[in-house]
Amino acid sequence: MSDGQLTTRQGHPVYDNQSLRSVGERGPATLENYQFIEKITHFDRERIPERVVHARGTGAHGYFEPYGRIGDQPAATYTRAKVLTRTGVRTPVFIRFSTVIGSKDSPETARDPRGFAIKFKTEEGVWDLVGNNLKVFFIRDAIKFPDMIHAFKPDPVSNRQEPWRFYDFVMHHPESLHMVTWVKSPWGIPADYRHMQGSSVNTYKLVNDQGEAWLCKFSFEPRLGVRNLTSGEAAEIQARDVGHATRDLHDAIERGDFPEWEMCVQLMSDDAHPELDFDPLDDTKRWPEDRFPLLPVGRVVLDRNPSNFFAEVEQAAFGTGVLVDGIDFSDDKMLQGRTLSYSDTQRYRVGANYLQLPVNAPATPARTNQRDGQMAYHVDAAGENPRVNYEPSSMGGLRETDRTAREYHPWVEGHLGRYQTTRTADDYRQAGDRYRSFDERERDDLIANLVEDMKACPEHIALRMVWHFWHCDEDYGRRVAEGAGLDLEKARALPPLPGKPPPGRNRPGSTYTSGKREGTASQAAAE
Repeated sequence: MSDGQLTTRQGHPVYDNQSLRSVGERGPATLENYQFIEKITHFDRERIPERVVHARGTGAHGYFEPYGRIGDQPAATYTRAKVLTRTGVRTPVFIRFSTVIGSKDSPETARDPRGFAIKFKTEEGVWDLVGNNLKVFFIRDAIKFPDMIHAFKPDPVSNRQEPWRFYDFVMHHPESLHMVTWVKSPWGIPADYRHMQGSSVNTYKLVNDQGEAWLCKFSFEPRLGVRNLTSGEAAEIQARDVGHATRDLHDAIERGDFPEWEMCVQLMSDDAHPELDFDPLDDTKRWPEDRFPLLPVGRVVLDRNPSNFFAEVEQAAFGTGVLVDGIDFSDDKMLQGRTLSYSDTQRYRVGANYLQLPVNAPATPARTNQRDGQMAYHVDAAGENPRVNYEPSSMGGLRETDRTAREYHPWVEGHLGRYQTTRTADDYRQAGDRYRSFDERERDDLIANLVEDMKACPEHIALRMVWHFWHCDEDYGRRVAEGAGLDLEKARALPPLPGKPPPGRNRPGSTYTSGKREGTASQAAAE
């Protein structure tokens, strides 16, 4: 084996480092993804004690109040989750807002996606919805997540974030162009957390009493509208305050100016949707809101600051696998990978009994047969006989819960293998649509930021990025090339990436639409 070939820690050659093993191209990932499990669980343990990602953050307590309807239908039409269907009930919530790449003491004016993680303490147990402010992501297969974060984190030699590392990764992943276009524009620096959207990013499913399912994406639209910062505006704030968003949220709640978001869903029938030019399970794509509108579900209000920041914010632990009945997983490959990674990270970072901490514990009693472990400070509620910590038992131990609703049984078939997503014929279309949707201020800031980055990259990386931007939109690529002093014709002459389908050049006139930027939650429904 050549010295330059990739292997696992056990020395096994890695033949495919791009794709999880799944049942067919769109099917669920499988538990024997050993290469992925080894890779992601090591990645989860790379940093202590702060979070590997989302280290800088703040949070607050509040409540969720459902409307009882989704669009013009009763919510129960689509889901049996009581938290979404029972009106007149306020479910306690805790939201943690965060940046992604920077350390605990990094500035909140950093250009970075923002975490929006909400913990619902429902009458059926905890539901965690772990998302970002932007409604797309950089990659669509979880096996690439450690590589992505490594490329975006500081150089292991210089300990500095280097543009060439970021774009060296992005240039090999055209699916990232949509997110890059968002994050390098003012949308990459929200003005503060109160004027910021939240999104599940990943696709979930809603399931009703009849065992019927709908694909679903969740969004949170701020009642105050959406506000973002240009690089210049962010620099002015950072010169005075590196924690401006934490201060803004805390002070607003203290004075009784409680932040509020409208929770919305987008729905789609649970099938393959060959009529779409993107896969609805691809988290690098947005569902067009003119075709799949944002349907209000309820409202979220934050009305109480933490009394101890470390206990309630730093030790808050979220996991994408923490769902309640009536909300289920889709076969989104990023969601399936995150479901292992997030909870595994918390067990390592906080400890095996992190769910016993008050901020993470459910509002209802936990009854499990799990015992002991580091930092256990109570035993979960036992059955009639506390000496029986196994199931089934004839001696008064815990029993399985009776099923009262029809179980959801999706049909799954396909050859087990590693698949590149081929359904999305064009990773450039939505990035180009997004570029054209920006107003002049947003577009100028996007170009200025990219030009500065390209000047810091080796020529071969900068030229390939111009090639990508030009395939998103000709004006997009031209402006970046001219600003960075790059030869546009030399960039255009580059061959397609090996192993990637040639891009179908994007043109103006797409049907993808963006929402309004300011105003009420329905106006900001926002983009």
